[in-house]
Amino acid sequence: MEERKWPGPPGMIPEPDRNAADANLHNRRYLDQLLVEMNVIDAVEADLTMHLFGKTFASPIMMPAFSHLNKVGISGRTPMQEYAEAAKEMNLVNWVGMEPDEEYESIASIGAETVRIIKPFADHEKIISEIRFAKEHGALAVGVDIDHVFGKNGKYDIVDGIPLGPVMSEDLKAYVKEAGDTPFIAKGVLSVSDAMKCEEAGCAGIFISHHHGRLPFGIPPAIALQEIRKAMPATRMCLFADCGIDNGYDAFKLLALGADAVSVGRGILPGLLKEGKEGVIKKVTRMNEELKELMGYTGASSLEEMNAAVLLDSSTYLR
Repeated sequence: MEERKWPGPPGMIPEPDRNAADANLHNRRYLDQLLVEMNVIDAVEADLTMHLFGKTFASPIMMPAFSHLNKVGISGRTPMQEYAEAAKEMNLVNWVGMEPDEEYESIASIGAETVRIIKPFADHEKIISEIRFAKEHGALAVGVDIDHVFGKNGKYDIVDGIPLGPVMSEDLKAYVKEAGDTPFIAKGVLSVSDAMKCEEAGCAGIFISHHHGRLPFGIPPAIALQEIRKAMPATRMCLFADCGIDNGYDAFKLLALGADAVSVGRGILPGLLKEGKEGVIKKVTRMNEELKELMGYTGASSLEEMNAAVLLDSSTYLR
């Protein structure tokens, strides 16, 4: 049998030196093997305006749901507050991960439209309490990290001394009910099956993600995104995606595959930790430029005009 080799950029993946279980490795491979077809005649400059949950934003590139970046910097603000400042200034959606109420309040008070993501605590009343607190402080949406249940030992994880627990379908329904008019997001969906359960529970959106490689051998979110769009073409849930998005070209591919918006996480970290708000603004500004560049070259003048027809999977014909 003829040997089949990785079709991506030569030298990018020194196979013997990489951990095959690393979902981030497979995610990077898949994004890089998606090539882009050009449709430039009659193309005009793209508009990145995004409408979400009754609000209008300047771009579909969003801040990440970071947690525990609480060391005060030179500015007197924490990194969490700094990227919230960037989100406010750039008119982007801001996401916040596991933080106690007082920390969440300090971030939300900055004024960016913010989504609070809560860990799946074993104590369900703690989840309900944090949902209520987020609503009281004007959250754009609330949600739960459904993929952060198990630790590396296979037992329910413990974070900052707080036990986590399973997320059952009935739990999701209870959280959606508690959220009421505030949209509820399930973060960490990586299958059609879970997406359907989220829809049945009444979720307003799902975040297609493997939590930066939390699941060993986890499929790339871009693949899960395609499968979910194909299986649920009429879903009213918003589909968000992340993991490994480092530039506007990565964002373009996920948006073309059907994501309503994407988050950049570790891509903003170097600038965030070194320059604070300004470092984030520089990074996301460049990402917006790259996104507009590919939208222009593919004839998409708005987010609504993007589609997967311009993407070609190089693994089907490059060997």
